[in-house]
Parts: sequence; structure tokens; C-alpha cells
Amino acid sequence: ASDRASKVVSALRAYSIYQANRQLVDSDLRENLEMIMTLYHNQFKQGIEIIRNYQAAPIIACYPDELGQVWSNLIYNAMQAMNGKGTLTLSLKQQEGYAVVSISDTGPGIPPEIRRQIFEPFFTTKPMSEGTGLGLHIVRQIVEHHHGKLSVESEVGLGCTFTVKLPLRRLNVE
Repeated sequence: ASDRASKVVSALRAYSIYQANRQLVDSDLRENLEMIMTLYHNQFKQGIEIIRNYQAAPIIACYPDELGQVWSNLIYNAMQAMNGKGTLTLSLKQQEGYAVVSISDTGPGIPPEIRRQIFEPFFTTKPMSEGTGLGLHIVRQIVEHHHGKLSVESEVGLGCTFTVKLPLRRLNVE
């Protein structure tokens, strides 16, 4: 229990340090993702299986605090979509000059008729007390701020995958 508490405190501390740092820094995407996973750890115990498919751990120049918001929003949305039961898959790889992070869930999926609207500010499918409809809009803005690409694939009844592609660039090349 003390080891677990120590990891949570470290993740919260790292997250708060990132919030104060508004400069591009070289950051390990695997560590960035795992920091957010540590913060959500207790919510996964209730029936969400986690699959990590990390093929690479690219270090890129980025705003780690902003990327933490991206992963947090996408992971939280996936957990809500699955109502606490299902499989969350995190994938990380390098492809054609990009670091590629995919977050997939086995929730109900996003109907095609609303897929274009999900990134619009204040659009939500959640009850008024549960969401503002800003999460995915903010995700898109942050990805664009990093000169990246954001896409979504979904099949109703089978789940959803959000993919973030971030340019492989570094500040301090050793």
C-alpha cells in the first residue's frame, strides 16, 4: 500500500510540476502515459482490463502537461463509455516520422451521425451534470498545438479508438 501511495504521490507531483512548466521539453511519451494511468489506477480495479502495447518509447519535444491532459481526457472518456467494464488498450509506436499513441475501448462506439460533432465545443452525449462537452475539443486543440494529427475510428457496438500522431522531434539530441 505504501509503494502504491508513493507512486500516486510521485505522479501527482510530476503532474503539478508539468503544469508550471510552459516550455517545450524533451519528454518520454511512455512515462507521460503511465503517469496518467497511475492517477486512474483505482478506477481500473472495478472491471477494466488494461492492455499496453508499447512498441517504442519515443522522446519528443512537447508540452508534457498538455499531453497529460490529452491522455487524461481520452482515458476518462473511454472508462465512462465502458461503464467501468471492458478493455482499455494503450498503444505506442513510431511510424513515418511520428510518435503514434492509440487509446482504444470496448464501449458502445460512436454513431456515425455524430462523429463529426464530437470535437465541437460544448457537444456532449452525457447528461448535463456529467460533462461540459469540452474534453475532446481541448484534446484537438492540444494536438494541433503540437503540430500533430488526431483521428477517431469507431464501430457501433465494438468500441472506439482515438489516435494521436505527434511529430518526432527533439530539443536536445545527444
